[in-house]
Amino acid sequence: MEYRETEWREKGKKIRITQIWTSLANISPYLIRAVLIAEDDKFYRHEGFDFEAIQKAIEKDIKKKKFKFGGSTISQQLAKNLYLTPSKNPIRKIKEAILTWRIERTLSKKRILEIYLNAAEWGEGIFGIEAASRHYYGKPASALAPEEAARLASVLPNPRKYNPIGTSKYVETRSRIIYDIMVRRGIVMPEYEAISESSTDNEKQSEGTAPELRAKP
Repeated sequence: MEYRETEWREKGKKIRITQIWTSLANISPYLIRAVLIAEDDKFYRHEGFDFEAIQKAIEKDIKKKKFKFGGSTISQQLAKNLYLTPSKNPIRKIKEAILTWRIERTLSKKRILEIYLNAAEWGEGIFGIEAASRHYYGKPASALAPEEAARLASVLPNPRKYNPIGTSKYVETRSRIIYDIMVRRGIVMPEYEAISESSTDNEKQSEGTAPELRAKP
């Protein structure tokens, strides 16, 4: 957040940061699972580093002759978001590794995930899932539906470029992949979703017509 504020000042931009802290218990389980699928599917099985993903990222960098070094876990991303800058260079990656090691040995997985979801960037000046949920969908993070969760998770690699409610082909494709994985794993049951939505619509319709019905003899 401090890095972005400095960046905006230098560019003469007047942007206010919006962030609303919320506990993990008040975040939709769909959003939590969507983010894990999208960003770090082995989160609960590793100790801060996904060496297989890192190796693949290095191999891609060597082929392209560029230093990008992706494959970061949620713990690594949290270390970067809390203490470092978004720049990508070998020295920063070494610092990130040390901080990640310390974070994993100090905090529980639940706490790491909770802080990450409250500190992650979700758009220009939007930090944390509660602020993102209210900004894009007009509802608290606890009420996010599966497809909304998938779309929010899909933009995390570049939240200032992609809009979760936009028409970007990247967002459409990536969010559909995340959603389909959630369905295959039994996290989402489309049939149940359809019934729930239908029931909600019926309730709203009943609420709207009730006064008229009561007025009749």
